[in-house]
Amino acid sequence: MFTNRHNSLQTKDFSFIRSPGLIRPVLVLIVGIMAVACSTADRSHGSEFRVALLTPGPISDQSWNAGAYAGLLRIRDSLNAQTSHIQVKTPADFEENFRQYGASGYSLVFGHGFEFQDAAARVATEYPKTMFVTTGGETVRTNVAALSFAFDEPSFLAGMTAAAASKSGVVACVGGTELPPVKASFAAFAAGVRSLKPDVQVIITYIGNWDDMSAGKEQALALIQRRADVIFQNADAAGLGVFQAAKEHDGVLVVGSNSNQNAVAPTVTIGSVVIDLPHALFLVAKEVRSGVFKARIIRLGTREDVVRWEPSEILARRVSVADRLRIDSVQAVMRAGSFAPLVAPPIR
Repeated sequence: MFTNRHNSLQTKDFSFIRSPGLIRPVLVLIVGIMAVACSTADRSHGSEFRVALLTPGPISDQSWNAGAYAGLLRIRDSLNAQTSHIQVKTPADFEENFRQYGASGYSLVFGHGFEFQDAAARVATEYPKTMFVTTGGETVRTNVAALSFAFDEPSFLAGMTAAAASKSGVVACVGGTELPPVKASFAAFAAGVRSLKPDVQVIITYIGNWDDMSAGKEQALALIQRRADVIFQNADAAGLGVFQAAKEHDGVLVVGSNSNQNAVAPTVTIGSVVIDLPHALFLVAKEVRSGVFKARIIRLGTREDVVRWEPSEILARRVSVADRLRIDSVQAVMRAGSFAPLVAPPIR
């Protein structure tokens, strides 16, 4: 089940040994070399830094899961770690795979999402040498930590942008499921809309899953029928259907999420609410690798440049200079660390 990198042994050719008189000393030498090699291999295996990632959806989503997988690859390449990834579906799968990685001696296991925190807490006591980190939530134990992203900050900016860009006076949010961090992100988006144009209507809907692209498209089409002309999607693979729907309707724009999705559908994407997941996961792994990591809630936001609003080229054509300056001024306050979010953390 685990996808790891393995070392392979190479067979050496000792056919040069011809003299019977050399056989005994050469055999002693070979045995000695093999003993040293085995001892070295055992020490190497014991000190290997192994990191695993569990994602709730496919890493092909160009969003939440793809960003975490990119982080796993960065850890592999930068910290010389052995890595493994599994896509899981249910809470039972979360716990089972946490337990398998713990039993296999992994140093660090990421559960990628708010929904992993309960399973991590249940399993962690059985494997005290493994650090379990969830990307979301507030659960902290001796060897359980949580990454909490200030997703409310760029979501607020996205709401301001959507309000400025909307011509119909109706904007919308499409989520996968009603996880608390996603709901908080949408609340921040709505607050951003109201801060700029209080009369703009905000519609919030959920698909019910994170994987069904067709359902994402159908949801977006239904919102377009309700006059929504800017749609903020946070639905992973299902959210790709929102981009498809927008491309079929002139004037409809999309706000991407989690990764920089401006290139997914550049003709309709006004910007992305970005989490630099590769950087965030790498920072945690680096601490764990060096032995200084302490279990805690790690909140990363605009000030740390882990979350940010990434506008696209379309923004200049749909948003006035005056509104862009207002958005930029709020972003500057966030970067200074003095922005008071209107919704409470934790934010995925």
